[in-house]
Amino acid sequence: MRALWILMLLALIGAFLHFRGGGEPELQPDDPRTTTGDARIVMLAAEWCGYCRKQQKDFELADVRYRVLDIDTPEGDRAMRALGARGVPVTVIGQHVVRGYDTAALDERLRPLGYRVY
Repeated sequence: MRALWILMLLALIGAFLHFRGGGEPELQPDDPRTTTGDARIVMLAAEWCGYCRKQQKDFELADVRYRVLDIDTPEGDRAMRALGARGVPVTVIGQHVVRGYDTAALDERLRPLGYRVY
């Protein structure tokens, strides 16, 4: 019975320490979210990626203001690693990350910023 109480106490301490930090993980220096604030947009893309080109065309037609990071450059590669991304496109909208050419997720994040893309 004593061992059970000790395990429960350790679990409570662990939970307290986990949630004490506010629940938000600390961003790595190369993570694009360190520079996007609440409204800036960064797209990680590659020239050889068809979905990237399609999304860029959609953004240009809707006059979306965004920055492209080519993952085949050192800066883009570091950003991909910081986000733990494995494929492109990856779009950072404010503090939100949209992985892939996900038009519903992009629309959900872009509409509050005044963009009507999809």
